[in-house]
Amino acid sequence: MRTGRTRAIGLVLPDLTNPFFPELAQAVENTARSLGLLVCLIDSQGRVDGEADGFALLMQHAVDGIIWCPLGSRLPAYLKNLARPVVLIDRPRPGYAVVHSNYLMGGRLLAQYALRMGHTRVGLLSGPQHLESARQRRDGFVNAFPRSIDIAWEVCVGFDGVLTAEAREALKRRRKATLIVAGNDLIAIGAIRWLSEEGVRVPDEVSVTGFDNIRWTDVVTPRLTTIAQPVGAIGARAVELMQERMSGAKIATRRTIFDVALVERDSVKHLGHRG
Repeated sequence: MRTGRTRAIGLVLPDLTNPFFPELAQAVENTARSLGLLVCLIDSQGRVDGEADGFALLMQHAVDGIIWCPLGSRLPAYLKNLARPVVLIDRPRPGYAVVHSNYLMGGRLLAQYALRMGHTRVGLLSGPQHLESARQRRDGFVNAFPRSIDIAWEVCVGFDGVLTAEAREALKRRRKATLIVAGNDLIAIGAIRWLSEEGVRVPDEVSVTGFDNIRWTDVVTPRLTTIAQPVGAIGARAVELMQERMSGAKIATRRTIFDVALVERDSVKHLGHRG
């Protein structure tokens, strides 16, 4: 294994327009700098070919390893011939060291909170289900209290927060859902904006929750109730694992999972207890 030739590592992220990822990049860079490592950042812009081009560029610059948040569920063939250590963030794949949050825990926390606030009929704007991170957020919520919470409808959308026609139609009809549980904060913010444009007041007429606790959640109106991921700790741990790999340590299958926390703000109305 090549080690220590450049003291540079690559960081490949899927979408820097999502505020979660710049915050993650900052955490990675801060820790890397403290260890004397240079970070080369690639934004794949949500494109598989952009991801492949980014990997090729990093190889041209002879980085010593790559920290990567993959776009899709399948690992690209070129990864087999990479000859560099790879550490994954957020999206686990078999055989690789990975760092991510406890998404199932986050879903369960939201389900507990929904019941505490009196919401028993819920609409889901789930994230892309080919990603384990999105599936576990959804499953953690749905499986927590299946006899107590009725899923009125579910639509899957991208993590970029762009609402499809199907999603807009579901929000319009709502089918008596009193709470919309979104797969991430961008989806939640997109839903709140669309509902506002349609004259629907959040949380007075319908409540909304997110996931990630990006910085926008505290400045939108209403301020968004969400699940906080420890982004700083995730980024720092990924760099630490990369440093171990670069030193020759065998950690290919190590998995680090961080707990998450509910952040209660203003986007969920208390309906009282229902009998």
